[in-house]
Amino acid sequence: MKSRYGLWAGLALVAGCGLSGGGPAQDTAKPADNAIAVWFPGTNQTEIDLVTKTIVPRFEKETGAKVKVTFLDWPDLSTKLNAAFAAGTAPDVFGHGPAAVADFVTNDRLEPLTADVARLSAQDREDLANALPGGQVGGTQYLMPLSMQGNLIAYRAGDFTKAGLDPAKPPATWEAVKEAAKKLTKRAGGKITHAGLLLPSHPIGRQQTFAGLLGSAGGEQISADGKNVAFDSPAGIKALDYFVSVYQGPDAVANQLGVNYQDMPIAQQPLVTGDASMTVLAPQMVQQVVKASPDLDVRVMPVPTFEGTAQGVAVGGAGPGLMINKDSRQKDLAWKFISYMISPATSLEYTQGIGAIPARVSASDSLYVKSSPVIQAFVAQAAHFRPNPNVPGWTQIRDIMAKHLEQALNKKVDSAQALREAAAEVKKILNG
Repeated sequence: MKSRYGLWAGLALVAGCGLSGGGPAQDTAKPADNAIAVWFPGTNQTEIDLVTKTIVPRFEKETGAKVKVTFLDWPDLSTKLNAAFAAGTAPDVFGHGPAAVADFVTNDRLEPLTADVARLSAQDREDLANALPGGQVGGTQYLMPLSMQGNLIAYRAGDFTKAGLDPAKPPATWEAVKEAAKKLTKRAGGKITHAGLLLPSHPIGRQQTFAGLLGSAGGEQISADGKNVAFDSPAGIKALDYFVSVYQGPDAVANQLGVNYQDMPIAQQPLVTGDASMTVLAPQMVQQVVKASPDLDVRVMPVPTFEGTAQGVAVGGAGPGLMINKDSRQKDLAWKFISYMISPATSLEYTQGIGAIPARVSASDSLYVKSSPVIQAFVAQAAHFRPNPNVPGWTQIRDIMAKHLEQALNKKVDSAQALREAAAEVKKILNG
């Protein structure tokens, strides 16, 4: 077999290819000739149909390879992967979110892909430059993102007009966002009945909200070397004080503290029901809101910054992607498959099919992006999306942060104490 470093070395060679699937994972200890097993995360039927009925069959036809695809529900993914690794039956290729990569690396489960990426053309590497860092640990590429992700403020333009605000000139700073939200908020007997601004405040959402505010205030969650806590800082206190002020105090502009509005059905989305004027949403949800309510003028706001800081930051960057099992005996074919998935044509087909932000900058010239003001807005902000740190134990760190952020949001402790106590717990994990 040819080395994978000499096979399909550039995306230009794979731009026209495609893939088939559904079915159990193969045993990597006894690989079938020219066949691989691939596990994708999630159970979105649109994505399943696109991958198993269009992309995979085309890839099989054009390459003569066999690809067995399994889609696993997100809550079950890590558990089933761990069991498969223990049994020696893990798939050749598997997908996950960037937050899980560092732990897979720590447990020596992944094949490094840095050399493969280096053999892509300079044009391809530049085209993927916004996405690639999210799949790296310690400077080594392990995950190839299939899309970009990020949350931005979506707002009802009509509400802005009624409140005397110009919907064509949304606020550019978080301070101005709060002032606009005050004008949009409605109360009855001192109780907020219509939120001017909703920031995600459920467990994972509140950590992401804080991270975005922290970055916009000029701070970091974890030091660049991944060894020290950085969120327990003046920037962290500023960010959390702002977050708390949205939900608490006489100038509060939000209700629904702790409610996961982001995952509500379209008909229950606060922008659709009219229960809020501004909410933070992912592009897939904003597009669904626009489609479900065509008469509702919903627009997307650029990432705000804090006054006196250089730029706004939103949690995002690389979305879920694909990795190669270090124990796979079909690494050449595994890389060929991944190369195909991130090739220009298939990458655009995939992200358009699931309504996501394209991983490639060049997709901004596509009809998919040009025909969607929502996707255009997210693509335009891609450089402002910053992923959570790829450090071992990140999911545990994230949950610790969420726990202490909740204490501050409910006014049980002040921001400085919440961050100090969170930092003490996180340090123990980082020092492992």
